[in-house]
Amino acid sequence: MKILIDINHPAHVHYFKNLYKIMADEGHQILFVSRNKEIEHKLLKAYNIPFINRGKGQNGAIGKFLYLLYADLKLLRIAKKFKPDVFLNFLHPYPSHIAKLINKPSIVFSDTEHATLHAKLTVPYATSIHTPACYRTDLGEKHHRFNGYMELSYLHPNYFTPDPTILDIIGVKPQERFVIIRFVAWGSVHDFGHSGMSMENKRKAIKEISKYARVLITSESELPEDLEKFRIKIPIDKIHHALYYSSLLFGESATMASEAAVLGTPAIFLDNDGRGYTDEQEKKYKLVYNFTETPNDQEQAIQKAVEILSVESNDQLYKNRRLKLLKNSIDTTEYMIEKVLQYAPSKQQVNKKGPSIKASLEVSSHGS
Repeated sequence: MKILIDINHPAHVHYFKNLYKIMADEGHQILFVSRNKEIEHKLLKAYNIPFINRGKGQNGAIGKFLYLLYADLKLLRIAKKFKPDVFLNFLHPYPSHIAKLINKPSIVFSDTEHATLHAKLTVPYATSIHTPACYRTDLGEKHHRFNGYMELSYLHPNYFTPDPTILDIIGVKPQERFVIIRFVAWGSVHDFGHSGMSMENKRKAIKEISKYARVLITSESELPEDLEKFRIKIPIDKIHHALYYSSLLFGESATMASEAAVLGTPAIFLDNDGRGYTDEQEKKYKLVYNFTETPNDQEQAIQKAVEILSVESNDQLYKNRRLKLLKNSIDTTEYMIEKVLQYAPSKQQVNKKGPSIKASLEVSSHGS
């Protein structure tokens, strides 16, 4: 069968990369179309996934509306050539619009409750919406829930094995404890109104954490000169290996907090909205600790980091908690494949070699 996967954020590459490999190996044709705003294209190239470039997007209300029209038109032209049997993506509107227009099914995944604008523009046109069971919002009759997390589509033990050579790459000694600190740019549609940690508390967090472990920062935006020296230098497709071996993840990224949790690394997550999945990872597994962006909560988050790091045996404690999480969760990629195959043409004969998408659509691993 033919599957069109549209990418709107770097995390989406991770979500669908294993589905791509498994389905392609079985002879199915998968075409990726990707935005080029952050590191989406770099990740696709790192995983040797061919794709078509659909541009960087626009800022501001008018710019975003014009880009909506542009992206819909771009996808329509691509779909007319590729003729997909099904569209697959994480919550954003363009694929569902075109799928509805050409009468094809659209399978959408989501785990971000406060992405309300994307939901309003997507849900009415999608065939089905799939979320973790802990998702806070009811999206109606199209809504299906699964026991697991999006991060288990690529960090489940079926796909991920931690590589200790990452320690050499990032310059950490085998027995040296280190903490990854994540700062975000707050530039997404659903980030409006957020500011994250104050610079004063960022510096305070680094100072306090440094008493117990080496600090490595990953940041979407520029850092002041005194913090730039902490920035981690690592291949973009290797960060999860570093996350597995770290003693703590501290920061503003919900995705990285959940990644840490499913890898057995404790996470401190600061965000006014929070997420259903990080709430569950705190309440059921005590792997994530959720705080708001208020000055008081920022102080408490720093204190919690010190509390966790002050006991070295906590490193193994959290790895044990991970085992409980994995026992209660499904393989998300396996679930995705099951849902996609429901739309396979009933009499289709899968060609193990398959015709070349690259040749038929003039797609290259560098986009177009």
